[in-house]
Amino acid sequence: MANIVKLAEEKFGVKHIEVRAQKLLKTMLTVKEERVEAAKEGIENGIAIRVLFNGAWGFASIGTLKTEPIIKALTDACTMARVASSSIKNPIKLAKHKASEDKVVAKARKNPAHISIEEKISTMTTIARTVLMFDRRIKGCTIDYLDSVGTTYFMNSEGSYIEQDKLYVWAKITATAKEGDVITFSREEVGSTVGYEIFDSETPELIGDRTAKRAIDQLRAKPPKGGKFEAVLGPNVVGVFVHEAFGHLAEADLALSGSIIMDKIGKKIASDHVTIYDDGTVEGAFGSFKYDDEGVPAQKTLLIKDGVIVGLMHNRETASKFKVESTGNARAENYRVEPIIRMRNTYMAPRDYTLEEMLEDVRFGYYFKSFRGGQANLDGTFQVGIQEAYEIVNGEIGEPVRNASISGNTLETLHKVDAVGKDFELWPGRCGKGQTAFVCDGGPHIRVKEVIVGGSA
Repeated sequence: MANIVKLAEEKFGVKHIEVRAQKLLKTMLTVKEERVEAAKEGIENGIAIRVLFNGAWGFASIGTLKTEPIIKALTDACTMARVASSSIKNPIKLAKHKASEDKVVAKARKNPAHISIEEKISTMTTIARTVLMFDRRIKGCTIDYLDSVGTTYFMNSEGSYIEQDKLYVWAKITATAKEGDVITFSREEVGSTVGYEIFDSETPELIGDRTAKRAIDQLRAKPPKGGKFEAVLGPNVVGVFVHEAFGHLAEADLALSGSIIMDKIGKKIASDHVTIYDDGTVEGAFGSFKYDDEGVPAQKTLLIKDGVIVGLMHNRETASKFKVESTGNARAENYRVEPIIRMRNTYMAPRDYTLEEMLEDVRFGYYFKSFRGGQANLDGTFQVGIQEAYEIVNGEIGEPVRNASISGNTLETLHKVDAVGKDFELWPGRCGKGQTAFVCDGGPHIRVKEVIVGGSA
């Protein structure tokens, strides 16, 4: 890597270069019912080279660590940057940051690289068996499993050199249930950067029972009433709302592309109860790491404070445009792609309400406990599908409802948050933005004075 940096500077006249390399071992499994439909293990080695020449980026990557192909990749990256620089109107500049030299070691009690694929298959099939045996009305179960273990390396021409162990364990479990004409769906995700010991606390039996029970409980549920209602959102739903409806708007590259908050920095966009962070330093969380893929240390980034938007998530390029420091949000899925701005662990900060206090003032509304999926647009509109929900009647949680969704405008909804709980949970997941990133999101229970509920007329 040092030779690449030196060659870029001496032969090609490059002023800034970043070299990323990875040596990773991955396992991927798909289990349907109790059958293994796919099982893959493989080594993923490669190197990425990004150069900045006269204000333009050039990028190349290659799946080998051999010298000659790497030099060819460097030549390609430099050629791209030279060509692009000849017609660039707004030269790219990078915010300054202090160079780092570090070695970050993962300390797993059960390193997934040391767990046999037979044991991993056994764990996943046990989850599937638990789901299928829970109730005769369970009709299907699919599990996707992934682990990734190894080391990434980063060096740039500013003096940074970082070796960083990577360790991810993730599983998504889905179950379907059917009774008569009613079909229900349940999903659960498990994710950790600690190690395979996640399955010692989140045992296959616990995961399976929890997933199956949700699907069965929804069989007796009724559709919600459609319209505008008061609602209490559980941490799982708060997380996806914060991530999808607000988080993407606060990624500086999307803000510059036209998100509705671009002209609202320093202005009040939510109620006084709302404080939101994107935090890469939460120990063991699925979106945590020590350094991002530009060599910038991860940090706890305040986005909204008491309803006022005070910051965005940045890489070094957008930080320069906003005349701030990078927040350490530059992440690349692997060596094949360039780092872009991605969330880490995004959450609403807790306050001082109990769930009971939030419920007691609701005459009729809904308790949305667990989400099914979510999406949002740069204009601030959002929709979140709900997989587990209940009516609230006279301050008490009532009958379950199924196939509910909530939607609205992000800023209007944030203004209508009138109570925030003292509890707190983070949930693991994977976020797509052209690339896939491991993230967490969450927060406490919250109460919203009004949200649009999708359901029967």
